[in-house]
Amino acid sequence: MLDNLPRGTICIEDIEMGMVRYLRKTVTDEDIEKFAQVSTDRNPVHLDEEYAQETMFQGRIAHGMLTAGLVSAVIGEQLPGHGTIYMSQSLKFLGPVRPGDLVLAEVEVTGIEIDKRRVKLDCRCIVDDKKVLVGEAVVMAPSRKFD
Repeated sequence: MLDNLPRGTICIEDIEMGMVRYLRKTVTDEDIEKFAQVSTDRNPVHLDEEYAQETMFQGRIAHGMLTAGLVSAVIGEQLPGHGTIYMSQSLKFLGPVRPGDLVLAEVEVTGIEIDKRRVKLDCRCIVDDKKVLVGEAVVMAPSRKFD
């Protein structure tokens, strides 16, 4: 048995169909600037209000992958949690996230393969009751047993 699993980690043996975990985060100008710095994606639609006003978005938007990172945070911190290994992720961006938007990032268990420690998760981000991102992740969950 592994006795050192972090609090909040859900092992494959305890994951159930339909389990849901989420976080809420308000995306800030600072978040967008830091993401641009780390990713090196300095597209002016994210950073330059004057430029962004002339686009189809009519204002600055957060990087799509910043929004997707909130899904990653739910997976890595809550479901399954620490020790989880990403295997795949599909994403579809349905709408923009703007500075100041409160994003609800949720994951829901839709499949479990205990023998392979794999979990399939429906992923979504919502702003003002509208889905702005949907997708599916497959992850390898931690286990209480040694491999």
